[in-house]
Amino acid sequence: FFRKVRTMSALFNFEAFIFVLLLSICTCTYVRSMWQNLLDNYKKGLWGTFYKLAIIGERLSPWVSLACIGMAIRILFFK
Repeated sequence: FFRKVRTMSALFNFEAFIFVLLLSICTCTYVRSMWQNLLDNYKKGLWGTFYKLAIIGERLSPWVSLACIGMAIRILFFK
């Protein structure tokens, strides 16, 4: 009666990976706009990665917003 449903992590599912990437870019851009000292370019490691995501969100904001809208339409209407 019951089938075991396999779940994939976001690293192996391309759609989930794109969703997590877009969410990370948008979150880091928002955090950088509110608290600029939290994400600066002198940090290394994970904080440096967050800074790079924030810069991507600032410089490519029209493309990131179109990708977010496209992902929202995909999730709401086609899934």
